[in-house]
Amino acid sequence: MHRLTYDDVRRAATRVAGHTRPVVVAPAAPRHWLALEQLQHTGSFKARGAHNFLAAHREAGTLPPAGVTIASGGNAGLACAWAARRQGVRATVFLPENAPHVKVAKLRGYGADVRLVGTEYAQALAACEEFAATTGALASHAYDHPLIAAGAGTLLDEIRDRVPGLDTVVVAIGGGGLFAGVATAARHHGIRTVAVEPENCRALNAALAAGKVVDVAVDSVAADALGARRVSAAALVAAQDESVRSVLVPDSAIVRARQTLWDDRRLAVEHAGATALAALGTGADGAYVPAEDETVAVVLCGANTDPSDLVQR
Repeated sequence: MHRLTYDDVRRAATRVAGHTRPVVVAPAAPRHWLALEQLQHTGSFKARGAHNFLAAHREAGTLPPAGVTIASGGNAGLACAWAARRQGVRATVFLPENAPHVKVAKLRGYGADVRLVGTEYAQALAACEEFAATTGALASHAYDHPLIAAGAGTLLDEIRDRVPGLDTVVVAIGGGGLFAGVATAARHHGIRTVAVEPENCRALNAALAAGKVVDVAVDSVAADALGARRVSAAALVAAQDESVRSVLVPDSAIVRARQTLWDDRRLAVEHAGATALAALGTGADGAYVPAEDETVAVVLCGANTDPSDLVQR
């Protein structure tokens, strides 16, 4: 396994510069900031990794005529289709039949060949792997690839540039691409990382407890984006560093955080996008309490949602 390094993240930053949107940060409370990565191309951080992946293959001359294929709960597929269109190659995207319709529609809008298979990510992944084997298409991955993770990790340096004295970054984790990249860059700078998962989508938390990657059941309001059955090996390695803390939040806190972002700031994010913020909730649902002098950035990672259930209260 390639061990992700900060040099990988720096090379990715060179590739994505001028192609992805620099992150915007907004103050949330004294010493607390929101990193508005839901404003990224395609509506999530995934554009960073997808562009880095295809740009690196373009540099190496390894983009095949059959194009690129990926299995995704939605956001990674969107990013792959977006990046493929920019590189002038075709994209075939496999995703579960229960993927949000807004994501399916956007995929088709990017010109992707969309194929709906099964009800879980693992089933879509198996179909994608078979397609790659029979057609010669380049197989990308929603999270488990060093180029994908390194691209996602470029977010950390941008946040650090905008938040003086950053101590801690709080990020949601599903399969672990964003987390692995961000934690790798954060560790280089002596910054702590808090990895947040729904209580019933705890691939990283379970892996840490077992000391190895394990399969878990997935059942959460945020499962469409955070419902990976297993975390990447790179994410587990990153999480075993003393600078990382793994926390779990209930769905009730995720729903409340998402609603609060809309009520207070008119920010419409998907449930996965609110999961990191849910960790800073109050009362029994609070999973991480920063120190009084701790400067914290919370990543809002995606906005591909149907906002019809967000109503003013």
